[in-house]
Amino acid sequence: MTTTPHTLKADSDLEAYMADLGARARIAAKALRLASSAQKVKALTAMAANIRSSEAAILAANKIDMDKGAAKGLSAAMLDRLKLDSGRVEGIAAGLDAIAALPEPVGSIDESWSQPNGLKFNKVRVPIGVIGMIYESRPNVTADAGGLCVKSGNACILRAGSESANSSGAIHKALAAGLEDAALPAGAIQLIATTDRAAVGHLLGGLNESVDLIIPRGGKSLIARVQKDARVPVLAHLEGLCHSYVHQGADVQKALAVVMNAKLRRTGVCGSTETVLIDKAIAQSFLPKLAAKLHEAGCEMRGDKASQRLDANIIPAADNDFFTEHLAAIINLRIVGGIDDALAHIDTHGSGHTDCILTEDADAAARFLRDVDSAIVMHNSSTQFADGGEFGFGAEIGIATGRLHARGPVGAQHLTTYKYTVHGDGHTRPA
Repeated sequence: MTTTPHTLKADSDLEAYMADLGARARIAAKALRLASSAQKVKALTAMAANIRSSEAAILAANKIDMDKGAAKGLSAAMLDRLKLDSGRVEGIAAGLDAIAALPEPVGSIDESWSQPNGLKFNKVRVPIGVIGMIYESRPNVTADAGGLCVKSGNACILRAGSESANSSGAIHKALAAGLEDAALPAGAIQLIATTDRAAVGHLLGGLNESVDLIIPRGGKSLIARVQKDARVPVLAHLEGLCHSYVHQGADVQKALAVVMNAKLRRTGVCGSTETVLIDKAIAQSFLPKLAAKLHEAGCEMRGDKASQRLDANIIPAADNDFFTEHLAAIINLRIVGGIDDALAHIDTHGSGHTDCILTEDADAAARFLRDVDSAIVMHNSSTQFADGGEFGFGAEIGIATGRLHARGPVGAQHLTTYKYTVHGDGHTRPA
C-alpha cells in the first residue's frame, strides 16, 4: 500500500486495514530475515538518494505541516522538532548512508564455546521480526526507524503523529522507492495511512500476533498509554530530565561552554540539559558568570533561593520545575552541598536519560559515572551528545530509559535478538 496520511480518505474498516498491515509486515519480515547484507545496503543507499532527489517535495509537505502546527498553536519546541530545511533533509539522507555503512548486525556471533563432549555452541544475532513504532512530531524518525529496521532485518509499521503526517508521508514515499530498487517487499516499511487515533489501539493489540515489539517515542501521555494498553513488549523512550552537575573541581571556562551548549544548542531535543546543579564551593564565582551568559542568550532561569541570591535575573523555581522537561529556553538552577547532594537530586528528579558531571577531579568523575543510574552518564561533555549518530550507531530509533532489552541510544544492533546454533558430529545424549 502506497497511500500516505495526507491523501487517505476516510477508512471504512480500520480493523481490517490494520490487520492487513500486520499481515504484510509479517510476510516482509521473513524476506528481510533472509535478505543479504548487500541487498539491504542497496535499499538504504537508494533511500538516501531518493530523499535527496525528493527534497523539494519533502519541504513542501513540511510547510503544510508547519502552517497547520502554527495555526494549532504548537509550542516553539514542537515546531522546532517538526521543522525541516535543506540541512535537515540532508541530515536524514546522511543518516541513511551512515546506517548502510554500519557492520551487518544479523548473523554476527556474540559468543562461541565448546563443551567437553565436543559440542560447539554459537550465540548468533537475528532480527526481532515486526516492530511497531509510534512517534510524535519529528518527521526524521520516519527515515531513522525505517532505515534501522531494514539494516537489522526487521519489518516495521510506523505511526507518525498527526502534526507530521504530510512530512512523514513524503519521506515514506522515498523509502518505499528504495525498497523497490532493491527488490525488497513494500511491507518492510509501512506508514499507517490514517490519523485516526483508534489505529494506535489496534497496533498496541499486536495485529493478530503480527507485531513483536512496540517502540513509542514522544511525551509522557503517549508513553503512559502505550505502557498501559500494549499487549506486546514495549521498549520505551521516556522524557529527558537531563542534568549537568558543575563539581567544585570543574574547569570554569570548560564548564561554561559545555553547559551553554547542553542547554541551548537545540532546546527541543530530549538530550537538552534541563537542570544545572552547582557545587556550593564554587557557586559564588561560577554562577554569576553562567547566569550572565544565559541571560544574554535569552534563556529564562528558575532557581532555588541560594541561586537567586547570586543573580537578580534568576526567578523562583516552582516545586514541579525540577520535574519538568521544559524543551524550551528555560533552565533550572540549584546550588548543592557537594557530590552526595547532587547524586541525591538526580536520583529523585531524573528520568534515567542523560546526566553529566563537569570536573577535573578523576575520583569525583569515577564516582559519578558509577553511582548515577541513567542510560547515559557523561564526564565533561554536553548532554546533547545523547544521540545515536554521535555514538556511531548511524542513527537511533530512540533513547531507551528502561533496562530491558536495550538501554540508551537504540541502533540497528539493538534491534536484534539471538538464537543458539549447536554443531555436533553424531552426538547422542547418554541415558
